[in-house]
Amino acid sequence: MNATPAAPPDPNSAISVRGLTKHYSGKRGAKEALKGIDLDVPRGSFFGLLGPNGAGKSTLINILAGLVVKSAGEVLINGFDPEAQMREARLSIGVVPQELVLDTFFTVREALDIYAGYYGVPKSRRRTDEIIRAMGLADKADAKSRSLSGGMRRRLLIGKALVHNPPVLVLDEPTAGVDVELRMQLWEYVRSLNKQGVTILLTTHYLEEAEELCDRIAIINRGEVIACDAKEQLMRGFDNKQLIIRFDGTPKAGTPEEGWEWQEDGALAIRYRPSETDFEALLAKLRAFGPIRDLSTCETDLEDIFRHLTA
Repeated sequence: MNATPAAPPDPNSAISVRGLTKHYSGKRGAKEALKGIDLDVPRGSFFGLLGPNGAGKSTLINILAGLVVKSAGEVLINGFDPEAQMREARLSIGVVPQELVLDTFFTVREALDIYAGYYGVPKSRRRTDEIIRAMGLADKADAKSRSLSGGMRRRLLIGKALVHNPPVLVLDEPTAGVDVELRMQLWEYVRSLNKQGVTILLTTHYLEEAEELCDRIAIINRGEVIACDAKEQLMRGFDNKQLIIRFDGTPKAGTPEEGWEWQEDGALAIRYRPSETDFEALLAKLRAFGPIRDLSTCETDLEDIFRHLTA
């Protein structure tokens, strides 16, 4: 039976990817970093791209940024092909890389001005001072990049990605090594950009960030997209909860079933599937351990789903 052909790239998406493949050659043979990925990032969304190290996230981002040539497939950024329409595609996207690569001999203001020049932004339309203020770098505007702390360098990288006012902003691990206060300031600013219509594509290992910020999430593993949905739908579709039971007094001796675990404080933790669990029967089993003083349930979070899907 023939496989169902992939839908054509969606020109109405901020990013549309179809059948994207990337092979790297090496002494031990070719390595397939991306295995025919299909992905759509809706315009105006705050999109999370999650995956373990080596999953293919950086390869995908570098293809979008025009730094890596794809082996096969189709890519559209704001409707433009990064290879056939390189200038239009690059003007449509700003990429904040994970690595702290800066022009260390220029001041903050000079670096932003020069980068705006690379994109052909005329001096009358440059937003250098606005970006400096937004990134909290006003007191460092005339300082050399090499004198900045790690967190400030990260802010400058984000500023450089914004000099041409792109409709799509890609953030690759933007808060790695950044203190909590700066992280909160950064997300406040990025949220404001998203509210103005900028599409955000975020990769992060801080899953609580993705859960709080993103409205849509894709999980990539071993070069393949293994999940992609609206955040609420993704989390609702994961049929797994945890029940915490505390007994009145010392629980009677008994053998916990599979998925049951005694905690250090004497509470019993049970993982269960709501769709398959007879709760009345479960309570009857629990009463055999003694009087129940308290019950609480823990909803599945994004970290649970991530671990389950990438295990």
